[in-house]
Amino acid sequence: MRRFTVPRPRLPRTRAGQRRLVRVVAGLGTLALLPATWLHLTAEDRLRTAADVPRTDVAVVFGAGLWDGEPSPYLAHRLDAAAELYRAGRIRVVLVTGDNSREDYDEPDAMRAYLTRHGVPGTRIVSDYAGFDTWDSCVRARKIFGVDRAVLISQGFHVRRAVALCEAAGVRSYGVGVTERHDATWYYGGAREILAAGKAALDAAFRPDPRFLGPEEAGVRRALAEARAAGE
Repeated sequence: MRRFTVPRPRLPRTRAGQRRLVRVVAGLGTLALLPATWLHLTAEDRLRTAADVPRTDVAVVFGAGLWDGEPSPYLAHRLDAAAELYRAGRIRVVLVTGDNSREDYDEPDAMRAYLTRHGVPGTRIVSDYAGFDTWDSCVRARKIFGVDRAVLISQGFHVRRAVALCEAAGVRSYGVGVTERHDATWYYGGAREILAAGKAALDAAFRPDPRFLGPEEAGVRRALAEARAAGE
């Protein structure tokens, strides 16, 4: 019986060939880091803390998963930050954006319920049920809900990407990064962001339509009108 073997790649034997290989590897590494560098530079001067973020009408909270129908710990921390900003009078309305692609999985409604339990009136919460990823959430915030300026709330490893993408989508943004202990989930999120930076750069460059766009909605506009009428 004839055996087939997979040929092994051969490394250059000459010094000139080895130098060329090193340059190629270094060049590929530089290209891989360019999107992450772009995110860092784009968002650097837009990052704030909950204490010094400018007063802004709308905060956007991005979904981060559910556990048994309730916000995951990371998502709960994002919502805690939004509730804190609302109680401090630094925002008027919270736009919760997440995944509701299945009947049995509803991030926005779980986020709304959590916020109301923590003191944010339901009339000040607007739900985006088609925020399937960060780019979709940013584009829909601008095109569907008419948000042109917002505070974006997420973990520190994600908030730079959120700011860069929302800026590209036409939303003037400030990012508030929620602090987390550096556990396995945090390190996984940080590593994932390196890969996500490439997609973010492509989204910002080519600006594709979200997976679902749909008609404009007046939820944010109505909530802001009610807040102003109430003197908030």
